[in-house]
Amino acid sequence: MKKSAQPDPPPGLSPEAADWWRKIVSTWKFDDAGLLILENGLSAFDRMRQAQAVIAKEGVTILDRFEQPKQHPATQVERDAKATLLRSLKALNLDIEPLNDRPGRPSGKRGFDAD
Repeated sequence: MKKSAQPDPPPGLSPEAADWWRKIVSTWKFDDAGLLILENGLSAFDRMRQAQAVIAKEGVTILDRFEQPKQHPATQVERDAKATLLRSLKALNLDIEPLNDRPGRPSGKRGFDAD
């Protein structure tokens, strides 16, 4: 059976976000609504990266008109974009655990059991 074609990344996404798009749509199947949620999440990812670049260049604080330090507005953009990205990924309900060939937890030590 021929594998169905994967949708191309939407225009306007950064190369990094477009790479994530290709990785995600090659792993899971999406309906049209799911693709819109994924696009929204990856657009937020790009906003987050843009804000991080500004913060890296200008710092997390700026001086107000009284020469007092205050939080850089880009930190709020970064926070909101991260929240949108995480909400979008959660809404897609992507399974990030490896598949098991039997019931129960995967073999090996994980979580609090790890030494």
